[in-house]
Parts: sequence; C-alpha cells; structure tokens
Amino acid sequence: MATPLPAFDGTAAAVDRAGWHARLALRFGHAGGRTTLARRDHVGPLVVQKAFHPEGDAVCQVVIVHPPGGIAGGDALEVCIDVDAKASAQVTQPAATKWYRSAGRLATQDVRIEVGADALLEWLPQGTIVFDGVHARSTLSVRLAPSATLFAWEVVCLGRAAAGERFDHGRWRQRLEIVRGDALIWSERIDLAGASPMLQSPAGLNGAPAFGTFVAVSPALDDAALAAARAVQPARGECAVTRLPDVLVARYRGDASDDGARCFAQIWSALRPRLAGRVAVPPRIWST
Repeated sequence: MATPLPAFDGTAAAVDRAGWHARLALRFGHAGGRTTLARRDHVGPLVVQKAFHPEGDAVCQVVIVHPPGGIAGGDALEVCIDVDAKASAQVTQPAATKWYRSAGRLATQDVRIEVGADALLEWLPQGTIVFDGVHARSTLSVRLAPSATLFAWEVVCLGRAAAGERFDHGRWRQRLEIVRGDALIWSERIDLAGASPMLQSPAGLNGAPAFGTFVAVSPALDDAALAAARAVQPARGECAVTRLPDVLVARYRGDASDDGARCFAQIWSALRPRLAGRVAVPPRIWST
C-alpha cells in the first residue's frame, strides 16, 4: 500500500482556505536497469498524467501539470519527490508557472526532493512569471545522498515584461536549499518587494526583470565541468558560474526569462555527459 500523502506544513496550512490546495507525491523506483514511476498520488489540481522513457529504460521523465494554469492568492501547492537508489528521474512542466496578482492573501509552492545513492534527479521547470501585485512564497528543498547527482534550475521574470508590466507592488519570496549527506551545501533566500531599490541596484538586478539560478551537484564535479559551464553565454543578459567544493552554481540576469532558460539548458547540455554520463535530450514538451 502506498504511503499516505504528507500533510501540508504549518505555513501552507495557514493559507486562506478559499484558495486551491493541491498536493502531489511521486516516487521513482529502480529495478533491472529500468527506472519507473513507482508511486503517483495527488490531491487537488496538480497531476502527472503519464511517465515517459524518451532515452530508454534508464531515465523516467514526467511532466507536472497544474490545470488551473496559474497560482493565485490563497493557493497552496506541495510537491514531494523521492528518487530511489540508482534511479534516474527527470521532472519538467508544460509551460511557465504564473503567479497572479493577490488582493492580500499569500500563495505558496513548496517542493521537497530526496535523492538516493547513485541516483539522478533533474528538476527542469520552464520558468516562473511573477505578476505585479503578487504576494507569494516559493521553496525548493533537496536532500541528496553523497553519491547522488542533481541538476536543478529556477528562472523568474518579475512582471509581464512582454506587456510592459513592471514589479512595482507586492512581495516575492524564494528559497533554495540543498543538503548532501548531513551537510548544507547551498542555501539561497530571496525576498523582493515591489519597487525595491534592490531591483535597480548594480548589486541586485540592475534593472533586469529576469533572473535565475542553476545548480549542479555530482561526485564527478571538477574543474573541467566548471570550464564547460563557463563556455556558455546567453544571447542576451549576463551569466556567471562559480564552483564551490560540492556544488556548481550559475546565475543569470537579463531582460527575458526565455534567454535565461535557454542559457541554463545549454549549461545542462554541456554538463550532463560529464556528470551523469548521458547526452542531453531536451524534453519534447519544451518544443510544443
């Protein structure tokens, strides 16, 4: 029998009851050289319709679908992903996540991931569009076995840039934490208010509406991987890459989230053969 879905955490449970509440729990298993979606439980409008194997048996790919199409004030989404030892899982989305203007209610998304020994997890969302007037918090927490490999990125656009909208009102909070074994190897917290001086400061976004973070963690991480990542530059905007002892981090800022996403996809393509032993195969959903 499948383990029951985890309860909402204390913060999410306090979100306005009138909003959409959705939970999704996935577990990827491994047997006989094949990774399968061994568990798929959901409550509310957050689903995985089918598992795919575009690279053969070894890698299991899923697309997380949120039918409402956006996250509004009062909504609370939770995603829990477990990747068993030696399994290889890739998780993406059909489109960018939209966070709508709020009348004051908090919207949240909490993603918690655990990756077992010699396993691979690729968290490859298509981006985030934060509307002016949002009141939201997004978290990504990852716990890795020492021999696990991780690729993950988050790209955010503040305001609907294509429509000329700027982020002048509201508040956007974002957190990314990675624990490897028992050690916290990366922790990033962003807290931006509409029209904050940090949006224009050269030490902040320097007037750029789009920004993002890419992380790669692997026992195979070395200086050659760092050089390969640094060889990639966006068509527009800025990207810088740093290697810490246990994690490689790339940062982007620019005028369009699409440019950041393409840059990160190119870095992923350069690193995947080195760190995961597999040529990068972009998910087909990205082309639809």
